[in-house]
Amino acid sequence: MSLFKARDWWSAVLGEGEEFDQGCLCVGDVDNSGSGHDKVVVGSYMGMLRIFSPHASKSSEEVPADAQLLEVQLQNAIIQVELGKFVSCSDLLHLAVLHPRKLSVFSISGTAGNVEHGDQYQLKLVYEHNLQRTACSMTHGTFGGVSGHHSLCVQSMDGMLMFFEQESYSFGRFLPGFLLPGPLVYNPRTDSFLTVSSARQLESYKYETLAVATEAETRQDQDLSVNSGGKRLTPDWVFVLGEQALEVCVPSFSHSSSFIFILGERNLYCLRDNGQIHFMKKLEFNPSCFLPYASVRDGTTNLLLCNHTNMLLVYQDVTLKWAAQLPFVPVATRLANFPELKGVVTSLSSDGHLLCSYMGTDPSFFSTPKVDAREADYEQVEAEMKRLQKLIREATRTQGGIAAADSLTGYQTRLGMPIVTHELISQVLVFIQYISLFFSADIGSSTSVKFSAFLNGRYLPADLKGEITVSYNSPTGVPKILQSTFTLPLALVCVPSSPAKTTKFKITLDTNQAPVQLSSIFSEFSIKSEDKDGNSLAFQFLPGPKVTLLASKTSQRYRIQSDSFEDMWLVAKELVRRFDQYFSKLGVKDFKKSFSGPLPLQEYFLSVDHHFQLRVSAKQYQDLLSEQAVQFRAIQRRLLTRFKDKTPAPLQNLDTLLDTTYNQVMALADAAEENHTQLEEAFVRLRGSTQLLVLLLSLSQGLTPEQTAILEATLLPLLQDTPQLGWEESCDAAVSHLLRTCLSRSPKDQATSLAHTGAQILGLPRDTDRLKRHISLLCDRIAKGGRLTLASEANCRSGLVCNPQQLSLFCLCGVFRVFLQHDRNNLAEKNLSVHKC
Repeated sequence: MSLFKARDWWSAVLGEGEEFDQGCLCVGDVDNSGSGHDKVVVGSYMGMLRIFSPHASKSSEEVPADAQLLEVQLQNAIIQVELGKFVSCSDLLHLAVLHPRKLSVFSISGTAGNVEHGDQYQLKLVYEHNLQRTACSMTHGTFGGVSGHHSLCVQSMDGMLMFFEQESYSFGRFLPGFLLPGPLVYNPRTDSFLTVSSARQLESYKYETLAVATEAETRQDQDLSVNSGGKRLTPDWVFVLGEQALEVCVPSFSHSSSFIFILGERNLYCLRDNGQIHFMKKLEFNPSCFLPYASVRDGTTNLLLCNHTNMLLVYQDVTLKWAAQLPFVPVATRLANFPELKGVVTSLSSDGHLLCSYMGTDPSFFSTPKVDAREADYEQVEAEMKRLQKLIREATRTQGGIAAADSLTGYQTRLGMPIVTHELISQVLVFIQYISLFFSADIGSSTSVKFSAFLNGRYLPADLKGEITVSYNSPTGVPKILQSTFTLPLALVCVPSSPAKTTKFKITLDTNQAPVQLSSIFSEFSIKSEDKDGNSLAFQFLPGPKVTLLASKTSQRYRIQSDSFEDMWLVAKELVRRFDQYFSKLGVKDFKKSFSGPLPLQEYFLSVDHHFQLRVSAKQYQDLLSEQAVQFRAIQRRLLTRFKDKTPAPLQNLDTLLDTTYNQVMALADAAEENHTQLEEAFVRLRGSTQLLVLLLSLSQGLTPEQTAILEATLLPLLQDTPQLGWEESCDAAVSHLLRTCLSRSPKDQATSLAHTGAQILGLPRDTDRLKRHISLLCDRIAKGGRLTLASEANCRSGLVCNPQQLSLFCLCGVFRVFLQHDRNNLAEKNLSVHKC
């Protein structure tokens, strides 16, 4: 057991796939219990707000459930959380939560439990301010020397400081020469605000100076008002850092302390309140966060400093006093006092690891066993070294790797269900280990792994493609990945049938070559087909729908028809793929295929509306379940109180009410589960409809594979729905981006739309009218000559670049803004500003 390792006292892993930053952690008596013990408040970029009251736990046991007091899902991302006296009519502590476009103040109240389930905590919104500008950070304090209550100051992404006195908005001021936001803190000793500007210098602004400066809504208005005789905003003093600051802190743990600490990328600075330097220390590592926490001796300050090598360092001014190892890289650290231990170091990582630790050591009763000393066999050691050197030479000669191939080795049926056996053959050229398929291999060996694929479900898949990934380590220890794709046969999901004469949906494809008999294209289906002329085929899918394929005898047209619009996608894709293979084998180089009919947008919108209605139903079921669960728990508490009462009292039909509420909860849960199953099926069918629309649009306009990939990434930004982000809002954001950029009417309109594009919060829309209107406009502009190219002449003139990877990134992150710069010869790099991820 190492002495220089932080001792775990309590820890927790918050969520899965959530992100955290410096402002997402604070500690204090958030519930105003008056005990002097702190609680830990954590907010995430996914909008989850959690409050913990840590207790000591053994390492062999799981974290006790009663340590978490509250967990609430807020609608917007949480940028920062702070504790203070933010309500004018109360002296209690309240919680301020900063969102990208909102500032909310909550009260946390606890209710003592009457049974063994413990206390209950509630989060109540006291007031909120809607922000006109996207927020970056905030600070609080007794602005103007007002005692007893705290005011709030929010810094926006474009350099505006917005001041709030409890429930009312005071004023806003733009920082001069602003480019990018930096750390912002309030110094109560001088009643001033400290920030690090883009000029890499620390600037101090008096609150009085900010209050009397000219009011302006924009930086341009501020410049005009200054020229007309207004008060110009200038800093009280400036200190040049020469590097970007990660964090600024003004400690106030003693009356004699009058220092300002700045953590830079390579240096640690300590200044006096008047801007004069007290000391500076050059760091030999990359810091992540810091915290000045105490003054043990007059004129000195102790501080915690964390770095990217998982180290927690304790400094007294510039002298290193202690070093401890942490299990992760912290982005925020605080000191907290808990009932069982005081001065606990609370750390938070970017991926949600929350750790309460202390420094020192625990007694260890482990004794090292005695090792029998024996002489080394030098001949055996030399033989082992020669063998290893031989392996190293062979590895460097062959540049080792894996050659993989896959093939379909069998086709059979089981209980009436077609099954395909797939064989993956891996030939090993060098000695490798740690393969994800869990087999070991030697040099020159070949390993075959077989697996079966069959239809499992009551609906068709959206695609028949698959991918096999093999991961391994090279002899030099470098991890490598080998991928191989395959396509399952169409016969896996359908069987031959008799053609249908009347159907609801029809699409017609044209070619520039002579008509081809379908029996030569689909040979495996023509054997069992009832049509002997080879001009018609019918595919009976196992889940039920039937798709008919007809070939014209006199023209080069082929018709696909069915009663299900989305189920025509697999047959249409297979027909196009087999046409390409057929004419490629014949040596035809000018083969073309097209679609000349109107796009079936109305049929496509039926799938969109059906999927959207199921999402709305899922939200309604979730709300109803929440209401019934609250009622069920309330009845349980009252019943438990009655049963524990020493004097028996009548139940007053509480038992009947409990049974009724339970039955309602179970019925709602069953309905929500059934709706979820239908939603999964609806999304798969929506994917099929979308891919069919992309295919028809690409055939009608002659799109290249790169353009088709951009279109598919736009209309299919997600492979599955999530409660936080669905297909409708993601697709609408991607389509809107294309309409504003490479499909805009003119470069002037495009530049105007990009300049006025603000941050938006993606969520479940009220209806699908806007989405359907945008999709129709997208198809119309592509039909009128709009081009989805990576570097076309029109796009180069307007400075636009679109590719499917960027579109997928935009949709997954939610809100996006693209700033592009262009010169005469080429396109500059693209800077993506993601406001909500």
